[in-house]
Amino acid sequence: MSRKNKAGQLRGMSDKTSDIVLVILCAVILFIVAYPLYYVLVASVSNPYEVYAGKTFLLPSQFTLDGYKAVFADSSIVTGYVNSIKYTVIGTVFSVVMVYLTAYPLSRKDLPGRKAISIFFIITMYFGGGLIPTYLVVKQTGLINSIWALFIPGGVAVGNMIIVRNFFENSIPKELIEAAEIDGASKWTTFIKVVVPLSKPIMAVMVVFSMVAYWNDWFTALIYLPGQAKAPLPLVLRNILIKSSASASQASTISGGYAELNKLTEMIKFASIIVAAAPMLIIYPFIQKYFEKGMMAGAVKG
Repeated sequence: MSRKNKAGQLRGMSDKTSDIVLVILCAVILFIVAYPLYYVLVASVSNPYEVYAGKTFLLPSQFTLDGYKAVFADSSIVTGYVNSIKYTVIGTVFSVVMVYLTAYPLSRKDLPGRKAISIFFIITMYFGGGLIPTYLVVKQTGLINSIWALFIPGGVAVGNMIIVRNFFENSIPKELIEAAEIDGASKWTTFIKVVVPLSKPIMAVMVVFSMVAYWNDWFTALIYLPGQAKAPLPLVLRNILIKSSASASQASTISGGYAELNKLTEMIKFASIIVAAAPMLIIYPFIQKYFEKGMMAGAVKG
C-alpha cells in the first residue's frame, strides 16, 4: 500500500511540475506574441526620440497624444471608419455564404463530379492570372468604382472552404441528415435547418477570418476604388501617413523644420497601427470560444 501511495504522490508531483512548465511556457509565448502590440501602443503615446533611445520598454516616456490628434484631425478618418465597417460587414456575410454554399455540396460523397470540382478549386489556390488580367476582367464586368469589386473576385476563399468542408464531413452526424431526408426534407431544407445550426463553431472561425481580411484590406480598394469617398480606413491611414512624410519643401514651412516633421510622422505611424487594429482586438474576445472550438474541428481530416 505504501508503494502505491508513494507512486501516486510521485505521479502527482510530476503532474504539478508539468502544469508549472506549461504555464511558464504559455506565459513566455504570450509575452512574445503580445509585447510587440503593447510596445506599439506605448510608442504611440511617447516621444519618438525616447522610443528610439530605448526608454519605452514597459512604460511611455514623455506622454503625448499628438500622433492621435494628427490622425483624427483628418476629416476623412470618420468616412474611412464608416466605409471599413460597411465593407467588413458586407464582405463577411458574402464570404461566409459563398464558403458554405460551396463547402457543403463538396462534403457530400454523392455529389456527381465531386473530385473534379474539388481539384478545380484547389488549382485556384496555387495559380492565378495575376494583377493585370484580373484588373481587366473586373473592368470588363463593369465593377470599377463599385464596392462589389472588393467582394466578387475573391468571393470564395478556397482555404476556408476546405476547412468548412472538413467540418461538415467529420462533425455533422450523417444520421441526422439521413433522418431529415427520410422525413421528406429537401436538400436545401436540410442544409438550412440541420447543417447550418450545427455548424456555429466553424461559422465563427469563418467570420473572424473574413472580418480580419476585409478590415485590413487596402490594396484592393486602391486598385478598384479611385478617389477618397469610398476609401476604407487602412487606405485612409496610408494616405495620411504619405501626406505626413517629410520632404525638403514641407520641412521649411514647419516650425522646427525637418526634425519636428519627422517626429510627427513617426507618431502618426504608431497611432495609425493602433487605430486600425483596435476594432478587431475589441471584437475577438467575444467569439474566441467558438473560434477555438471550430478551428480544431475543421482542421481535422477524418
